Parts: sequence; C-alpha cells; structure tokens
Amino acid sequence: MRTTTSKNRGTILTNTEQKLWNRNFVAVCFSSFFLFMTFYILAVTLPIYVMDTLQGGKQQIGLVTTVFIIAAVIFRPLAGKWLDDFDKKKIIIVSLVIFMLCSAAYTLVHSLSALLLLRFIHGIGFGMASTATGAVAVDLVPDERKGEGIGYFSLFMSLAMVIGPTVGLTVMDHFSSGVMFILCLVFALIACFLGVSLNIPKKSGMPKTPSAKGWKSLIEPGAVPIALAGSILAFSYGAITTFISVYAKDMGIGPMASYFFMVFAAMIVISRPFTGKMFDRKGPNVLVYPGILLFTAGMILLSLAHTSSVFLAAGAVIGLGFGALLPSFQTIAVQSSPGHRRGAATGTYFTLFDSGYGLGSYMLGILAARTNYHTMYFIAALVVACTAILYYSLHHRKTSKNSQGVTTA
Repeated sequence: MRTTTSKNRGTILTNTEQKLWNRNFVAVCFSSFFLFMTFYILAVTLPIYVMDTLQGGKQQIGLVTTVFIIAAVIFRPLAGKWLDDFDKKKIIIVSLVIFMLCSAAYTLVHSLSALLLLRFIHGIGFGMASTATGAVAVDLVPDERKGEGIGYFSLFMSLAMVIGPTVGLTVMDHFSSGVMFILCLVFALIACFLGVSLNIPKKSGMPKTPSAKGWKSLIEPGAVPIALAGSILAFSYGAITTFISVYAKDMGIGPMASYFFMVFAAMIVISRPFTGKMFDRKGPNVLVYPGILLFTAGMILLSLAHTSSVFLAAGAVIGLGFGALLPSFQTIAVQSSPGHRRGAATGTYFTLFDSGYGLGSYMLGILAARTNYHTMYFIAALVVACTAILYYSLHHRKTSKNSQGVTTA
C-alpha cells in the first residue's frame, strides 16, 4: 500500500511507521561519539604532550592543531562527493580505518616533525569519517523527522565534547601519555567496529542524475548560504573551546572550566528532544532567532563574568542557544539540497563551519593578546549577533519569497 500523507497542522502521517531509533541509527550515533571522543581527548592533551615530552613551544602547539584542521577542511568536500558517487559503506569503512591506524601511530611518534605529519594524515581520516557518519545518519533518519534525528545525532557529538576533555586530562594527570594514546586507540577501534557493522539501505526510486562538474562536484550550492551563516557562528564558538580554560584560570577560577562544559552540555541534552520536534513541526525560524539571541546574551554574560556563578550561568545560556542552532543549520543545509547530494551538502556545511572555527580561534586569540579575554568575548558576542542578519538575508528572506510565490501561484 502506498504511503499516505496529511499536512494538517504541519504533521505528516504514514501508513508504515518509520522508526528513528533503529539499530543502524544507534550504531552511527555511537560511532560518531567515539570518533569525536578521540578527537577531543587529543585536542586537550597534545598541547601538554608537545610541551612536556617533545619540548615544543606555543607556536608548535598551534601547528599541531592547525595542520589537523587544514587536512580535515580539504578532505570534507572530497568525502562529500565520494559519498554521493560511490558506495557509502566503503567510504565510511575506509575513513574510519585511516582514523584508527593514525590513532595507533601516536605511540610510535618521538619527534615534532613526525607528529605534524601524523596529525595531517589523522585530519584526513577525521574529515572523511565525520562527514561520512553525518551523511549516513541523515540518510537513516525518516524525512518527516529530519530535525529531530539530526538533533539527536549532533547530541552525541556534544556529549563527546564534554566527556572527552575530562577523560583526557584525568588520564594525563594520573597516568602517562602512552596510556592516553592507547585509550584513544580503543575508542577509534570501537568507532571503526560500529561503522563496519552498519547496514546502509540503498535509496530506491532515486532518479539517476548526471554528476556535477567542476567545483559543484565538491561544493553543494544549495548548502552554501546556511553554511556561511554557520561559519560565522563557528567563528565565535572557537573562542569557547579554545580559550575558556585559560580565561577561567585568568580569573582565578580555573577548576570551573570543566564545570562550564558540563553545564553547557547539560543544557543541550535537556533541550534537544524539544528543539528537534519543534523544528519539524514549526520550521527553523522559531528556533534560529531565539537561539542567536541566547548565544549572544550568553557570550555577553561571559565577557562580564568575574565570579563562578556568572561564569557557569553564561555556559548554561550559551548551551541553550548553541544547542538550538547547530542541528538546525545542519538540517537546513540538507533540506536545501537535492536528495542525491546529501553527502556533498554535509561536507559543504562542515567545511565552512570548520573554516570559521579555525579562523575564529586564530583571530580572536590575537585580539585577546592585544586586549583581554573580556573584550574578546564581547566582540565574539557581536559577531554572533551578525549571524541573524546573515541568516535572514541568505535563507529566511529567500524561503519566504518562495513560499509566497507558491501561494500566489
């Protein structure tokens, strides 16, 4: 029997109920979780390893992060194209194997030059694997539950962002860097095993379309507008992950940095079930504008913080805003693109997001060095506010005109 739909009150009813939490969706969510766990553990512990073991300086610490991000940004659009053109299962397995092998190689590195080479190759594996898991997750989510499904998928990344640094720093405090590298290998192995176990369904009834040529084969044009807005958001977000621990230490409340991320994640976890369903029922605008307002207000509050209570309150407000914005933007990127280009759309979105993140970390760091962290976070708040203008100009106004044109017709 054919699936019947009803658009009363914006809901879609189907004769055949499509489950969100099936075995494959759970597997890809946890594969992504352990992938990002490894990423965040290394992000916070490698600076310590470079300084204490390899006797490197601040410039070398920056290079260890920079080469990784550069490799990821280069290979994200390539991975997006490969996902659309070839077998997704093979792409996800190859990328996770590269990531796993690189995770195993850290125990063999004993010089800075070797570490930089490894970080570049590891960045290739991460860029491919994170794009592949995201694209596969999008395919596994029923069309009428895209906002909810992508919201839950990104929740696993958010949890890794909080748990990873805590686990990494705890292991480094009580054990050696070798134990930390072995732990990363174990997590990478789990991510790879879960990726191999995936049963990715073939899309039936998908019209055969000619492959895009030139730059359009790597970048999905439909995803670019919202990806640009996402890059501005990521520009300021980079100041949180990169400098929050230094900022807390500068204020004399260093131990509160880990609690900041716990509060940040708690707000995302609490709000995610509601925000995803709201996106599917009422559209993105009802989440995006309040999300930008909350993110901006939280960053301003963070710039004014001098006590632990204000510092943690800022983390809660930022978590509510960011938790509404990140999955909403990613869902818009997918929905604004043709169905057969979801891999390219995912790669395009995260390519620009990562670029904004890396650029923001670098430029806001220069600003902090010339002024102070309070000023830096206030400027970052103003940048977040500009996201509203960009979102309205590049997406909201365009979709409003299209809907009016359909109504008139």
